Amino acid sequence: MKNFNFISFLIRFIGSAALVLSTYNPTEYSYYSWVQAALSPSGSGFAAEYAFVGVVLLIGWAILVRSTLSALGGLGLILAAAFIGTLVWLISSYGLLQIESATAITWAALLSLSALLAIGLSWSHIRRRLSGQVDVDDIRD
Repeated sequence: MKNFNFISFLIRFIGSAALVLSTYNPTEYSYYSWVQAALSPSGSGFAAEYAFVGVVLLIGWAILVRSTLSALGGLGLILAAAFIGTLVWLISSYGLLQIESATAITWAALLSLSALLAIGLSWSHIRRRLSGQVDVDDIRD
């Protein structure tokens, strides 16, 4: 992708958020809640559709985590997580983000994880823009 811009990053963020939030979120609309309801005493029990969706989510996680680790490396991952964490802290210290409830903290953490994955998916493009360096994988484009 030669024309990487904010919309390109936003698309990656939305995709990452879709994976993260469909896996777990504080509402009843997530894979975790769906399986938990099925496994409850009044539930239908674990069936093939639960396993299938779980495998699809696992594939998505494997792709995003592997891409993020490959792009950022261990130190980059720590630095990106520290950047996002301190940014959330800074925003909340100015009163722009109210994180006084466990639900609000959960949402902040889930969206922060989504941002971290989106940064990992976008890092090659961002680094190329900043430094002019091209990754070996980019040569095939």
